[in-house]
Amino acid sequence: MRRYSRVVGAVVLAGLLAAAAPSPAVNTQRGGIMGFIAGCCFGVRAAGAYNDGKEIHWREWVMLIPYVNIVFAIWNGVDGANGTTTAELAQRYGSAYY
Repeated sequence: MRRYSRVVGAVVLAGLLAAAAPSPAVNTQRGGIMGFIAGCCFGVRAAGAYNDGKEIHWREWVMLIPYVNIVFAIWNGVDGANGTTTAELAQRYGSAYY
């Protein structure tokens, strides 16, 4: 049983190392550690948008602050419930973010 746990641990470790290895982004100036942070902290959509050349919006950065993030999570939820689209967000905040 002990031998199998070591093998499983090695396979899991190899998988994690392969997943964390940086791969080239569409935009050569993107990816790397900021692409990794965008993916870990803000999700795959933000990471993909960042690698496409978009910036991380301040409303996403503020989600990292404990307790304050609750207010912005509700704000984001209200925007989603109101049917706000990315085109409207781009018009409101600029196309650098959306």
